[in-house]
Amino acid sequence: MTFEELIAVLEMQEEILQFTHFTNEDAWELGNVIVAEAKRRKLPVAVSITLNNGLKVFQYAADGYTLSDEKWMERKVNSVKMLERSSLHTYMMLRKNEESLADWGLDGKNYAANGGSFPIRVEEVGVIGAVAVSGLDHVSDHDLIVKAISRYLHVDEVPRIRGEM
Repeated sequence: MTFEELIAVLEMQEEILQFTHFTNEDAWELGNVIVAEAKRRKLPVAVSITLNNGLKVFQYAADGYTLSDEKWMERKVNSVKMLERSSLHTYMMLRKNEESLADWGLDGKNYAANGGSFPIRVEEVGVIGAVAVSGLDHVSDHDLIVKAISRYLHVDEVPRIRGEM
């Protein structure tokens, strides 16, 4: 797939996977969907759901996860909060334009342009937070989130991106 095609798929995912509402209870349920899928597939991941006000409403870390790993996940979340698109979408845009985070005025100490964080977008409200997964390659982190949100929202037809980039 070309960068344009990949970006179009990411834009479709973000358009389709919107919530009608999102509460702390929704965060708990969605987080558990992601963790259950990861455990079923024996994937050693961490999962975080963070609201834009900074409140972490769900957090899980597989054994062996470290504070350094958590900081990496926070950088991906910061990118979603700032740019209101998935961190994989940001990665693709930067690659397509041969740019870096610094070109966009973002410090790599606080932001990351790698897949694994996805916006929590509420219809007629906008982005209110982000879901993050870390522990796999960044495309698989992203795909695990997309699959889980699709299942949670009962959406069957969501285009997906698989494989390493």
